[in-house]
Amino acid sequence: MLSWGVIEYGDEISSAGEYTHALEAIKWGTDYFIKAHTHPNVLWVEVGDGDTDHYCWQRPEDMTTSRQAYKVDEKNPGSDVAGETAAAMAAASIVFRKTNPHYSHLLLQHAEQLFEFGDKFRGKYDESVRVVKGYYPSVSGFKDELLWAALWLYKATDKEDYLRYALEKANEFGGITWAITEFSWDVKFPALQIIASMLLTEENHREMGFKLVFEQYRSKAEYYLCACLNKNNGSNVNRTPAGLLYIRQWNNMQYVSNAAFLLTVYSDYLRASNQRLRCDRGKVGPEEVLLFARSQADYILGANPMGMSYLVGYGSRYPQRMHHRGASIESYRENKGFIGCTQGYDYWYPRNDPNPNAVVGALVGGPDHMDRFSDDRKNFMQTEACTYNTASLVGVLAKLHGVEEEDGYLKTPLLASS
Repeated sequence: MLSWGVIEYGDEISSAGEYTHALEAIKWGTDYFIKAHTHPNVLWVEVGDGDTDHYCWQRPEDMTTSRQAYKVDEKNPGSDVAGETAAAMAAASIVFRKTNPHYSHLLLQHAEQLFEFGDKFRGKYDESVRVVKGYYPSVSGFKDELLWAALWLYKATDKEDYLRYALEKANEFGGITWAITEFSWDVKFPALQIIASMLLTEENHREMGFKLVFEQYRSKAEYYLCACLNKNNGSNVNRTPAGLLYIRQWNNMQYVSNAAFLLTVYSDYLRASNQRLRCDRGKVGPEEVLLFARSQADYILGANPMGMSYLVGYGSRYPQRMHHRGASIESYRENKGFIGCTQGYDYWYPRNDPNPNAVVGALVGGPDHMDRFSDDRKNFMQTEACTYNTASLVGVLAKLHGVEEEDGYLKTPLLASS
């Protein structure tokens, strides 16, 4: 998602002076993926396990718990995690194409191998690596990740075989049958439907004989976008009283930042192709789509009933007791004594004091369905943060930074509740 943001909004990120930082952040992740992909059909997918990790409240400097590593391979497949990693590396290869062509080529090699592995040896990785079952169960299965990977590989290589894969398997794999209102670390359908539908206007694709499949992809993409905008006659995404999209109580902000990103990207597509979004309750122009995405970003940054920025380090008021081991315990520079698992839980975890370290840029889980938020370390559903929360938000903020000065465009303050 961070790579996608850089692909779409690299100029805006550059003008904010953050382009090098974005590339460093992406490479930090893709370097790890390269190391984890030790053989064409072997991917190391987890280090440590959730049970022993959750038993410990400990800063990383002191960790002594078992760090067993787990892999997927031919006998223990993991098509979802292989497909997702392939998609990530393919997207990153586009980012590095000009600045680091050798690295870009290396990423592409790994991405193609991983896709082939995931497609040839099919299975869910939570069936092969049982320790993930209680923490990262693959509810949507692996077919969405294979379609997602194929589309990113097509974007990275221009090889028609990858696009043909996504089109020929669109029905069997649910790409044109699932109408879904959630895009998340597990469920990729809305995003891949949006990518596929944006390819429809490209001239060379019209000759492939898949116009109907492209149209069906677009129909499902529109269903998701219209659900976010509350423009479907059927199922729409719930909202809090103040207008925040609300999917579920645990880490709801991931769905908000992801939706805001997809809406932002699609608003640009609508503007560039001179189209309007077709919803049950009427057509929607690109400005309205982007204004709603902005309303979600504004809410995250403090335009909400709590007056709270949910992006740690931003604004005058943000969560001080994030559910994060490294943040909540003094660093080794300040306290050189060994802090064990139970000692962390006994002393540091229950403290009412603010965390000694701020994880700047972390987007926490956010408020409940009534816009209420409790800044409590033990309230992990609301105060835990994830990298995939922030990654999507980068592109949204970059876009909004870029259009800030355009005459009349996004000038009108828009509260989500309006």
